Amino acid sequence: MKVLLLGSGGREHALAWKISASPSCTELYIAPGNPGTAQCGQNVSLSPLDFEAVATFCVSKQIDLVLIGPEEPLVKGITDFLRWDPALANLIICGPDAAGACLEGSKAFAKAFMSEFDIPTARYGEFNRDQETEAIQFLDSFTPPYVIKADGLAAGKGVLICAQKEEAAAAISGMFAGEFGEAGHTIVLEEFLDGIEFSVFALTDGKHACLLPIAKDYKRIGDGDTGPNTGGMGAVSPVPFVDESLLEKVRTRIVTPTVQGLVARGIVYQGFLFIGLILVKGEPYVIEYNCRMGDPETEVVMPRLKTDLLELMVAMHEQRLDKMQIEMDPRTAMTVMLVSGGYPGSYKKGMTIEGSTIETPLDTMVFHAGTRMDERRLVTNGGRVLACTAYGQNLEHARRSAYELVKKISFDQMNYRNDIGSDL
Repeated sequence: MKVLLLGSGGREHALAWKISASPSCTELYIAPGNPGTAQCGQNVSLSPLDFEAVATFCVSKQIDLVLIGPEEPLVKGITDFLRWDPALANLIICGPDAAGACLEGSKAFAKAFMSEFDIPTARYGEFNRDQETEAIQFLDSFTPPYVIKADGLAAGKGVLICAQKEEAAAAISGMFAGEFGEAGHTIVLEEFLDGIEFSVFALTDGKHACLLPIAKDYKRIGDGDTGPNTGGMGAVSPVPFVDESLLEKVRTRIVTPTVQGLVARGIVYQGFLFIGLILVKGEPYVIEYNCRMGDPETEVVMPRLKTDLLELMVAMHEQRLDKMQIEMDPRTAMTVMLVSGGYPGSYKKGMTIEGSTIETPLDTMVFHAGTRMDERRLVTNGGRVLACTAYGQNLEHARRSAYELVKKISFDQMNYRNDIGSDL
């Protein structure tokens, strides 16, 4: 099969690594990719948001399957665009249409969806810019802390948790004033749920869903879950507290009703469904939906997925995922994200990266997230730069191996968390 993978981050490097290992993969193109994905296939200079250029490339290269990595092209309708092209009638597309991607593209849509289909989630209220007074008054229906979410896409940074009402009121005013652009013109105010978070990943064919390895990520920049939220500082899979009993609750109360709800809405959702969950007193609640794989969770989920990913995506296209068996590596996988100094605020790019091209020890791998080649030098090109992933027979073994790998790599102002997985 000829495959086109759209995206350029650590998630896409992990997906490219997994796809390139499939015996069914004859050619793999990554658009635009990064220096890491170039080790798995051929990078091509295409923007995932240039739908016409993507369609033209698929026709010219006779692409059999397109996998859309990031959320923005999905929310903006790339799947719809490709489906409408008669020259691409036989193309397999892994990624929902714009209607399905609204689960991530609009927090208000997602909360209304969960309410309609009785999917457990926090109490909430939805407000637009003309309702600032009402929004601030609505805070009185909750006890602090307060959760304020920008409705639209905000690069993983549109969620604020405020300890005091005055702080929350200022956050609401800031969002309505344009702090997150159009994404914050509508906001969702949520009841704070106190528990421990984990991530469930499913591949759905529009009728059935199969669960991939469960993961837990670490969003805040500092050790002990301190400081501002980031796109993710590390991840672990499996998650020790997610036993078969809890997993069955997730399947029956959340995954199945979600797929059934999409069908009831007339949405043919074929692609990855990422459900952010929180465990509160033994019960799972949905924090958010995402319409693609997570990052950095993909960097531990793909290493633990033993089943051929291309075979799964073909089964998705043919709506026979209920016939597929998911095989997982029993070992623990852990990843630690190396980030630029200053991230998630302002940071410098172009720092020379030392050590990433060394031959990594057995059962470890380095996934590129924000890197580029400057002549022959590998340099930083983003806030999150590299993901250091390691397998282990148990969590402590995986932690030790991942941090040993971290110590082999360096760049100016490199930062990372020292406590990934330690809470488990």
